[in-house]
Amino acid sequence: MEDWTQAFSEEWDAVVLGTGMKECLLSGLLSVAGKRVLHLDRNGYYGGASATLDIHQLFEKFAGAEKPAKETLGSLRDYNVDMMPKFIMAGGQLVKVLIHTGVANYMEFKPVDGSSVYNASKSSPEGYKIAKVPVSPKDAMKSPLLSMTEKAKMAQFTLWVSTVRADDPKTWVAGTVMKKKLALDTMDGAAFWKYWALDKKTIEFLMHSCALYRDESFMAKPALEIIAKMQLYLDSMTRFAGMTSPYLYPLYGLGELPQAFARLAAVHGGTYMLNAKVDGIEFETAGEGETAGAGTGKVTGVKIDGNLVKAPLVICDPSYVKDLNKTKVTAKVIRAICIMDHPIANTKDAQSI
Repeated sequence: MEDWTQAFSEEWDAVVLGTGMKECLLSGLLSVAGKRVLHLDRNGYYGGASATLDIHQLFEKFAGAEKPAKETLGSLRDYNVDMMPKFIMAGGQLVKVLIHTGVANYMEFKPVDGSSVYNASKSSPEGYKIAKVPVSPKDAMKSPLLSMTEKAKMAQFTLWVSTVRADDPKTWVAGTVMKKKLALDTMDGAAFWKYWALDKKTIEFLMHSCALYRDESFMAKPALEIIAKMQLYLDSMTRFAGMTSPYLYPLYGLGELPQAFARLAAVHGGTYMLNAKVDGIEFETAGEGETAGAGTGKVTGVKIDGNLVKAPLVICDPSYVKDLNKTKVTAKVIRAICIMDHPIANTKDAQSI
């Protein structure tokens, strides 16, 4: 578009505010579906809150007037710092979407070296011991996290999990000698683990380190959900050749993900504008003779630098919504960015973990 003001005179199928992962994914899919999409961001870079910043952008955002020094940080061009680091499960839905849409062709990935957990340990002077989460049967047999008896029981359990199919009750039969068909469609986690009679530490290891539950809520979750999470972990470990963990990471940072979907949208006619001065979202107002505020609440477009861009659909990062009654805070997260000059101790000098 030669003149950006031309956007103000056109009506779009959708306006997307913010270039975070979700926003770029949706604008990419809408563009592929033939919709006319205008995508805006107040920042001069892609990614929004989930951007990947170089070291200069990082210092500008957080360090005020302080500038990065090569003497203490080494080569400045080597830094790509994620604002919201998240690992990608190699067998997960996101990878399937990346492959299906062709977005994976715009990116490079590498497997994360490994993942570790730490447990309370009387033998360790720090009071805890870091141990690698097994990614193969050989790893599992060497792991200090479980006793030999529990290793055998866990091996039997994970082998059974790999054969279960949610839509085929015939695969719900468990046990080697005393076979029993488990009612996986009705039993909860508590009943499920009671049947398997694994040690509490084994259950915690499987649920927190593999199924990635953050609390004990798995005890009330459906058994089929627990199995699906375990299967995702197992499938991710074997999804690609050379996997050293179930996780993948974009080679140049997570900011590559939204940019890749932005490229997809652009290829299919999507229009992008960075450094956009977004004044707010416009809603249908009361008609003549109606009570003030009696509008339907339907969105009519977005105000940009005093001009209205019309669209019946607006998708946005919540920070673009000025009326807080239209947003709902569900959680708050505190993050710390640490620039280290050494690998984490007791992880065999893993570069990504």
